[in-house]
Amino acid sequence: MKQTIQLRLGQHLTMTPQLQQAIRLLQLSTLDLKQEIQEALESNPMLETEEEGATRENLNQSGNGKDERSSAKNDGNDSNNEKEINAESGSLPDELPVDSGWDDIYDSALPPASGTASREGSDSADYLNQRRSARTLHDYMLWQLNLTPFSDVDRAIALALIDGINEDGYLIPSLEDILAGLGDDELELDEVEAVLHRLQQFDPPGVAARGLRESLLIQLRQRPAEEPFLEKAITLIADHFDLLAQQDHNQLKRKLKISDEDLAGITHLIQSLTPRPGTLVADTEPQYVVPDVFVNKIDGVWHVELNSDATPKLRVNPEYAKLIRRADNSDDNNYLKNHMQEARWFIKSLLSRNETLLSVATKIVEFQRGFFEHGAEAMRPLVLRDIAEALDMHESTISRVTTQKYMHTPQGTLEFKYFFSSHVSTAGGGECSATAIRALIKKLIAAEAPKKPLSDNKIASILAEEGINVARRTVAKYRESMAIPPSNERKRLV
Repeated sequence: MKQTIQLRLGQHLTMTPQLQQAIRLLQLSTLDLKQEIQEALESNPMLETEEEGATRENLNQSGNGKDERSSAKNDGNDSNNEKEINAESGSLPDELPVDSGWDDIYDSALPPASGTASREGSDSADYLNQRRSARTLHDYMLWQLNLTPFSDVDRAIALALIDGINEDGYLIPSLEDILAGLGDDELELDEVEAVLHRLQQFDPPGVAARGLRESLLIQLRQRPAEEPFLEKAITLIADHFDLLAQQDHNQLKRKLKISDEDLAGITHLIQSLTPRPGTLVADTEPQYVVPDVFVNKIDGVWHVELNSDATPKLRVNPEYAKLIRRADNSDDNNYLKNHMQEARWFIKSLLSRNETLLSVATKIVEFQRGFFEHGAEAMRPLVLRDIAEALDMHESTISRVTTQKYMHTPQGTLEFKYFFSSHVSTAGGGECSATAIRALIKKLIAAEAPKKPLSDNKIASILAEEGINVARRTVAKYRESMAIPPSNERKRLV
């Protein structure tokens, strides 16, 4: 074959570094974006925040003023030099000249009092670092164990039992497994159970139980003896727990020989107990949500604005920019040029992200105006394609914008994804949002009679009367998604 050279023209899409950076910034959450901006500020000397630039300029202006005043004071300083320490004579003046204060050298051992600003200013104090660390149930149980007198053997057993307690406060492994794990042939099962009973007296009430029934019994037995319906409640939990779980009120009244009023009082007492006692103690680090946009109604019009605190304003450092020489190709000058270009790309990508975010948020508010006026029941069906067509963007761009982005509204702080939902056809040929149907189901269940709760079939019939055609299994699916129990478990005497 003969080799030849051919010239062909073609077009193809390429992802430039600038476009890749813009897409990556677009899909970042607010917390991730702050970290990305901080990394860019640390790696690029050309980037700085507007606050840092304003502070530097103010310092420069104040420094120039001090230089002018310093020349007028030089003559007076000559007389002060005579008060310097004379090492040879050993005499010390009454007032020593110092250039720094105590706080400049030594850190204070105590935090600033509440309501007072720190030395650097109230804005610089990070309140997140002043929070106490999360307290776990395991740590709380160990703290109580150290305050309780135990023998060495019993303490080893108690440590093994505490290690087997989960976050809900229940003992997961069996006593036989714990005994086998201790590896002491002289220990007996009765000794392990005796230590368990001592741990069950720890706080919170009901901890270290081996099941829900035992936890409820422990909590009831720690109640005051004069509390009404206490003995009947203990008998009900100990002997008729299965009937209580089945909500068989007739059998319970017959077994305990009580009236409807007494059963209602017993049930109210049991409902005041904690089914998962460990949750009363175990703390987790709170996850703070920073809204990206704010939605407010001003003069009857809904306005959307970006959260200025979420993203700091960046600019190019003007002093470093002056050092760039256009005709110089030295390594230092090329270094500054490259970082200058990267800084401009980063600022442009950040501005593009903010503009896209504001456009999408504004369009969502326009589509879901009924939600902001009347609540979740007025939510319209909305998909990503609707916003993409309205803004002449691609669906993938809308998906990136609405992921992990939050909107602060009078209804609460909600994720952008909350406003998108599928639709259900109505009898009149229209469409109803799935979110609106969930809100209607929740409203119907909240207004139902406790003695006769609404079944899923009944709820579907009521919605059908309002023109919303949903099947019973659809109602059950929406109800379960809201963590609402079925009708037989919602039945109450009062």
